[in-house]
Amino acid sequence: MNSLQATHLSLVFPARNLPRVFELDKGNRFACRVKSPKVSSCLVSDAQQKVEASLEPASRESKEVMEMERNVFVGTYARAPVVIKSGKGCKLYDVDGKEYLDMTAGIAVNSLGHGDQDWLNAVVEQANTLTHVSNVYYSIPQVTLGKRLVESSFADRVFFTNSGTEANEAAIKFARKFQRFSHPDKKLPATEFIAFTNSFHGRTMGALALTSKEQYRLPFEPVMPGVTFIEYGNSEEAKKAIQPGKIAAVFVEPIQGEGGIYSATKDFLQALRTACDEAGALLVFDEVQCGLGRTGHLWAHEAFGVMPDMMTLAKPLAGGLPIGVVLTTERVAAAISSGDHGSTFAGGPLVCHAALAVLNKIQEPSFLASVTRKGLYLKELLLKKLEASPHVKEIRGFGLIVGIELDVQASPLVDACRDAGLLVLTAGKGNVVRLVPPLVVSKEELEQAAEVLSACLPSLDGNTSNK
Repeated sequence: MNSLQATHLSLVFPARNLPRVFELDKGNRFACRVKSPKVSSCLVSDAQQKVEASLEPASRESKEVMEMERNVFVGTYARAPVVIKSGKGCKLYDVDGKEYLDMTAGIAVNSLGHGDQDWLNAVVEQANTLTHVSNVYYSIPQVTLGKRLVESSFADRVFFTNSGTEANEAAIKFARKFQRFSHPDKKLPATEFIAFTNSFHGRTMGALALTSKEQYRLPFEPVMPGVTFIEYGNSEEAKKAIQPGKIAAVFVEPIQGEGGIYSATKDFLQALRTACDEAGALLVFDEVQCGLGRTGHLWAHEAFGVMPDMMTLAKPLAGGLPIGVVLTTERVAAAISSGDHGSTFAGGPLVCHAALAVLNKIQEPSFLASVTRKGLYLKELLLKKLEASPHVKEIRGFGLIVGIELDVQASPLVDACRDAGLLVLTAGKGNVVRLVPPLVVSKEELEQAAEVLSACLPSLDGNTSNK
């Protein structure tokens, strides 16, 4: 079977269905088992993530910046040994002028690439007009963006935050308030939550409690109690756990990014929707990483035809400026009163005006169609270039969120790619290479990325650890 055939014959299945089977789908979701390759893990702040020394010695300027960071910063980040100075399109440049092809987009943030002219014009225009007034007052960009998000989604109402973890915190509060509002005579309304294996919902205390990786939670326990983790994709186990009077909400990522690029199925999400409706629980889709065009759909859940009660969004919305949002139905919003939640900075005029420039571009049907085409092309390239490697176990993805699962840790490959001028991320347990490029990436740049990945695969030889 050639790579093009594999692209059209396969689709992403939940983690529990390994080994995955082939199925015909619409063409923009797929997972294909190849001979036996591997790749690595998660956020650079992961305590287990090792950043190997670059083969190229750091320049004096780079060393000075890195030393200064070590002297003044809390040590939460295991950064790659690169000091980025500027960017344009899908290219980044370090302080020494070395060029890198960016297949990370700032962890799925810079969907329009670096220095998009329309985004830049919006930022400069708004900075010259009004930057911040707080939520004591109305501002036109905030109201305009809220209206546009409602018009383009399932939602009736929005609540702005400054990040994805803040959006999930707000959704937690809204879910509990909704249960109390809906059962005013009940002494103990539903307060607990369901989340899933391989989930990542943020690092603040509530969102952290919904995040499955123990290494993130253990140093800060006790976190918020009342969270049950269910195997991602296991509909029967989830239906048993979603109990009336106990579960306030179910949080799920339609496509898990940090967890290893695993996709839900329509049947799984529909089972969650039905169980939540029967139990009086809310269904919350976390689309912080997979939403806003990354899959070739404006919202990732649109591909499955299942609607949530709330959706959280953040990373790509303002093109690199900090923003988050909870999109919610009227039924949920009716439970929230003045003073129940708030933020000083959230939904500021500058950030919202920038977000409108991003939404204007990504929402175009032709733009979304191009993401689907490029996603298929990328996976075709990866299958062609990488499938012969004994380290590559599977290539999976949806649009331009793609994972290469390895049989060993991915960090040597990530490091070798960086030295060769390609920036990629890890995911999962450190054994998945994560590709989340700007959505404006060209076919030629995708070809370049595949070539570099292929050329750097020998860096994995001799690396036998997959822990």
